[in-house]
Amino acid sequence: MNRETDFLVIGSGVAGLSYALRAAEHGRVTIVTKGEMQECNTNYAQGGICCVTYPPDTFEKHIHDTLVCGAGVCDPKAVELVVTHAPEAIKELVKQGVKFDKTSEGKYELAREGGHSESRILHHKDLTGAEIERALVSQVKRHPNIEVLEHHFAVDILTQHHLGKLVTKHTPDIKCFGAYVLDLKKSCVSKILAKVTVLATGGVGNIYHATTNPSVATGDGIAMVHRAKGVTENMEFIQFHPTALYNPGERPNFLISEAMRGFGAILKLRNGKEFMHKYHHMGSLAPRDVVARSIDNELKISGEDYVYLDITHRDPQDVINHFPNIYKKCLSIGIDITKEMIPVSPAAHYCCGGVKVDCNGLSSIDRLYVLGETSCTGLHGANRLASNSLIEAAVYASQAAKHSIPRLSEIKFERNIPDWDYEGTTNPEELVLIIQNYKEMQQIMSNYVGIVRSNLRLDRAFKRLEILYQETEEMYTTLTLSRDLCELRNMITVGYLIIKQARRMTQSVGLHYSLDYPMVQPSGEM
Repeated sequence: MNRETDFLVIGSGVAGLSYALRAAEHGRVTIVTKGEMQECNTNYAQGGICCVTYPPDTFEKHIHDTLVCGAGVCDPKAVELVVTHAPEAIKELVKQGVKFDKTSEGKYELAREGGHSESRILHHKDLTGAEIERALVSQVKRHPNIEVLEHHFAVDILTQHHLGKLVTKHTPDIKCFGAYVLDLKKSCVSKILAKVTVLATGGVGNIYHATTNPSVATGDGIAMVHRAKGVTENMEFIQFHPTALYNPGERPNFLISEAMRGFGAILKLRNGKEFMHKYHHMGSLAPRDVVARSIDNELKISGEDYVYLDITHRDPQDVINHFPNIYKKCLSIGIDITKEMIPVSPAAHYCCGGVKVDCNGLSSIDRLYVLGETSCTGLHGANRLASNSLIEAAVYASQAAKHSIPRLSEIKFERNIPDWDYEGTTNPEELVLIIQNYKEMQQIMSNYVGIVRSNLRLDRAFKRLEILYQETEEMYTTLTLSRDLCELRNMITVGYLIIKQARRMTQSVGLHYSLDYPMVQPSGEM
């Protein structure tokens, strides 16, 4: 069924829901999410959310830590914006019902994570993202101006292209009029027209075999914007979380929060020896890219599949109190983390690039705002500082709302967009074709475009991905749409963008580490 709405929000994490709640005070909001509302990257975020809260921490220290971790690639204006607006965003989350842990004195209990010079991570046990998602979902469900369409998949955003006009990346006035959306239960595509469209579809982790991301993280928003000739940036900077639980056969990989290293956990080899001080003066608290590469190197040297994270030297009850979810998960596979070391290995975790946006979250396509991990604000640069992502999403949701809401009265619906054309499509006879391309895509990205790269690997990946692209596009034009086919198409597009932007690099920096170029400025070093 075709719809018209003032605000179309695609995605249901902290960015999308925060924006929706603000926009709903001024118009009708439709939220589109391809799974349940809670199935998003926010819900999986364990560690916490950054904010300068008490002395001796300062905005200047948080800005400095972010810039250093970003290895010279951050946009200083974006960094200052997020850091200085963080306290306001935290107050808004608390107002929405988020409960952060406090000390017995009633002050917020602040954790410290890798790359941070002070304790500034607000958290709710080791389930911070789930707590934020719980509170926001509860508010959204109660709001009379918000309609939620679960199990609906945004296929493409609507632009002048759908009016029969030629749109290229050089077209100066591309506008977004809404989106084509696939009802996954009814297998039909509807047209949702909107005055303002917000993409907050999360990350890209599933283009890799090992990832901490949920199955919904397939780069949908980034791919849609690329097809619409919008600008993307910094896609080569894919962050691998260094400490995912090593548990063969489980997907997504269970995340062992960086907060555990902030709490004192130490990375060790299987023989019990520490190794991180060989690579960085901060040891186990080094920035994530350094830790991930260090583990990767040690595994290549030893031929092993994992290293260990050791928290057994801390008080057992303190460990259980701070990390109840991690404790419970590890215990379920026979590991008591208060007595035994935790086997860990790196897994794809976060995309530091995405759709390029300005300080208001506005993309190069007018009327299209992009938030959260789907966007590239410039905050993260070449390497995200731990726990900066949730606060970025909250701050930019506020920025986008402040900028877009006053525009509502001057924008009209574009009602000449045609309905979806089903002509000439048939149901797939062999799903194995989609599944096989999906597996091949993951192998290509994992083996050639992972933690360590080279020009040869990138060239090989590009050639092999081109074959998968041609095969998948042929399926897309001839088959009726399904979630699997649309996701595959999006992931191949995202893989192409990562490889394309990585091939342009003539140095190793941050998360892009190439054997062909020396590391000129490792993260965490000035």
